[in-house]
Amino acid sequence: MRTHTYQTLFRTPEFTPLFLFCSAQTVAQTVGGLALGTLVYRATDSPLLSAVSMFGPSLAQVLGATLFLSGADRLPPRRALAGISAAFAAGTALLATPGLPVWAVFAVLLVQGLIASLGGGVRWGLLNEVLTKDGYLLGRSVFNMMSGLMQITGYATGGVLVAALSPRVSLLLSAVLHAVAAAGFRTGLRHRPPRSAGRPSVAVTWRTNALLWGDRSRRLTYLGLWLPNGLVVGCESLYVSYAPGAAGTLFACAALGMLVGDMTVGRLLPVALRRHLATPLLLLLAMPYLVFALRPPVPLAACLVACASVGFGASLVQQERLMALTPDELGGHALGLHSAGMLTAQGVGASLAGSVAQVTSPAVAMTVMAVASTGVTLTLATAARRAHAPAPRPAPAP
Repeated sequence: MRTHTYQTLFRTPEFTPLFLFCSAQTVAQTVGGLALGTLVYRATDSPLLSAVSMFGPSLAQVLGATLFLSGADRLPPRRALAGISAAFAAGTALLATPGLPVWAVFAVLLVQGLIASLGGGVRWGLLNEVLTKDGYLLGRSVFNMMSGLMQITGYATGGVLVAALSPRVSLLLSAVLHAVAAAGFRTGLRHRPPRSAGRPSVAVTWRTNALLWGDRSRRLTYLGLWLPNGLVVGCESLYVSYAPGAAGTLFACAALGMLVGDMTVGRLLPVALRRHLATPLLLLLAMPYLVFALRPPVPLAACLVACASVGFGASLVQQERLMALTPDELGGHALGLHSAGMLTAQGVGASLAGSVAQVTSPAVAMTVMAVASTGVTLTLATAARRAHAPAPRPAPAP
């Protein structure tokens, strides 16, 4: 087994261009998401619509995962990644159109969510192919750390742009970054054939989803990747309505915590310890949000969300287990199902949190989502222990 370090990762062909242009995508999404959430909140004064505008496109991923996900292993990855980024560039530019009605905003977001459902499987399947399974965890941790840094940059920059210019100008800048990523994928990656033979189809997607979901160990792993994470993202979706003037700060602090968690899990912890930390990290992800019942001021809230987001490192442990349970030829589909399910759960979490906040307050809604995430984590941990418990021996015959 090859030993991977940060240095060897960036010497691996294709890793660097994939890393750089995924970074551009992340900045584009964070700048555009904050701008759109602010635009919708100003237009509607609704915590629910603001939350759904930022995280609602994820809801469409469940539909995309049931229809298109077989393409993750059956399309040339370079062409697929470039096409997805180009589609996001066009859609984000359309969202910046003055006078676009709210229903049209959500129609565009629905289409973007369907397109994005394919992106996770293509991207992470290619990463798994470039690095092989023994390097995937470290490589994914680097991408997660990049995501944290780019989110810090994107939310900080986005907050300045929204205040100094306007949300629509910020959306146009986001569209430009998506276009840059599309061009970079096209020129910086080499052509690779699809990992699996055959054409993508709805029937193949359904069969492979059923195969992946049919194994109990994989099923529990998927639920652990999706549900606690999605419920806590519901808390994050309320930053704009909780502190309208400091939402960018809260998002940046959350991204900083995620960066620390991914660096710790991906690089510093030994394997023997790491595999036992999924449940403690998921509990850490939720429990600081319980303090929001006291409506903490922004400085304390920023510290709480940074601490909580360290718990996102649990996903690296869970993804490593998922890859160990999955055949190589289904790697892209399995990771795409993880990505689509996770983003769908985040969209559901944002919708639930926004609905609770609509009738109570953002602080109360955050507390409710944290309690739900903690309960789900403990339930799944109990189910996993029962699944791995040895069967009782039959009593000896008299």
